[in-house]
This record gives sequence, C-alpha cells and structure tokens, in this order.
Amino acid sequence: MIDPRLLVTLEAVVRLGSFAAAAAELGYTQSAVSQQIADLERRAGLRVLDRRPVRPTAAGMVLLRVAGEVRAAMSRATTELTALDAGRAGEVRLSAFVSAANTIVPAALAKLRETHPGVVVSLTQLETTDSYDALLRGDVDLAVTFDYDRFPQPEPSGVRRTPLGRDPVVVALPATHPLADRESVSLADLADESWIGTPVTGTHLDLLAELARSPGFKPRLAFDGDDFRTVLGLVAHGLGIAPLPTLALADTVSRVVAVPITEEPLVRFLYTCRLDTTRTPGIVTCLGECLAAATKDAMAY
Repeated sequence: MIDPRLLVTLEAVVRLGSFAAAAAELGYTQSAVSQQIADLERRAGLRVLDRRPVRPTAAGMVLLRVAGEVRAAMSRATTELTALDAGRAGEVRLSAFVSAANTIVPAALAKLRETHPGVVVSLTQLETTDSYDALLRGDVDLAVTFDYDRFPQPEPSGVRRTPLGRDPVVVALPATHPLADRESVSLADLADESWIGTPVTGTHLDLLAELARSPGFKPRLAFDGDDFRTVLGLVAHGLGIAPLPTLALADTVSRVVAVPITEEPLVRFLYTCRLDTTRTPGIVTCLGECLAAATKDAMAY
C-alpha cells in the first residue's frame, strides 16, 4: 500500500525540482525527503524519479496523477464534512414512536427541508426501548422517545437525552358523552364508565384509580395494539372512554372530545436522544431543533 503522504512529498519534489526546496516547503530535512522518496520507490517496486536533473519517470507520472486524484477527493471530502457539520447537507437517520411519527415528525421534517434542502432523512418507527437499541448499534443518529412521570424509563449508558416537552394524559370521550362539554373532568365521576384498555392505557387505568381513590377503572373492552387511532375509533362509536396522551389526539376524529383531568395529571415526557459523544454533527443538531419547534407547536393547541 502506498502512503498518500509520500505522494505529497513526490509532488513537491517534482514541482520545485529539488529535494532541498521540497524539504524547506514541507518542513522536513533533506535527508527525510530522500528517505520518503526511497520508501515510495520500494513500495512501488519502480524508480519514480530521475535524480539529475530531478524529473519523474513513467512510474512517477502515474503516481503524480494519482496524487492529483487523491487531493481532489480529499478536497471534496473536506467540503462535504464541513457541510455535514454545519447541517447544510448529508443524511440523518431518525427513529420515533407512533404518535410522534405521525404528528411532530412530519412538521419537523417540513421545517428542516425549508432551511436545509440538501439534507436527506430516513425515518424508522420504533418504540422507546427499540430506539435506544438502534442508537447503541449505530443504526440511527437521532431518536424521539418518551417515558411517564410515574413510570420513568432512564436512558441507557452512552445515550444523551434532551427534553422536548410535556404530553399530559387526557380522557377521550365520545362527543355525545354527558361530560364532553366540561373544561375538565374528575376521575371519580368516570370510575364506573366503560373504559377501553390497551397494554399502555391499562397501566394508566390502575394509576387513575389510585389518583381518584376509587375502586372503578376496570376495562370493559380490551384492545391489543399500539395504534391510538384504533382506540379513538372505538371511542367515537361509543364503545367506551380512554386515557390517552395529548399528542395522540392531535388529529382526533370529530366524534371524539379530549377533556383534561381535574386531579393530578399523568404526564408523558418527550425527548430527543443521540449517542453521548463529544461532537455532534450539525445535521443532527438542526433536526433536533426542528423537532423541538414542532413539539412546541403541536402541544400549543
């Protein structure tokens, strides 16, 4: 293998026509330049220079052409790395959980495209634990994750987590429900309702019962899935009510009303996560800022 640094020395010797002049320009001794040219010839297996006068051989001309190509490639790489660091170009791999992927992520990507049209984004839908695994494997560059105030899920070692916002849990009621026009509802008033239970909301029901100090909150319809839109469809048809994060109701159907809870709320916290490195590419930082702005807009309604 030929060391590209030896090609730099060869180019300087040929351009300046002297070992001494090349040594002065490169900051080497003349002896060091001679040794580098000798090393290059050993690696190439051919003479690359005629010494008197100093001029390239046919083999030297081949290497000089390669040296030019290497310089051009390194120049392109420097330009691309600078653009990547500044967030102007490159590719970023993003993962997000379901309700973020269909609400804040599209808005964030639209903002990113407006300001950084040269950036290419790939999106993978992953829940929090899977996103952490993907980050640690190097499969994604940035992840949108969550946990609940009552059920914290700390990030693993090696992952840096930045808060995006708070996502309070509300109660989804059919628009025809007697309490649908309330500014907020007391959990005690809902204890005996027909609740829709899911792997996520089932845990919420236990907590809501604790907050309301009521023995109710037993699911009368069980749904095994993670698509909140299905839960909203069930609520819209009067099959029950359900506790859902506010973000899950961003595009709620017309026959469903989201009502805040009077008692101490259950809150979901949203985060962006990346590997905990000393230097973050600008492209990842820019996408994180777009996600923060999109989350703020989404939660404002």
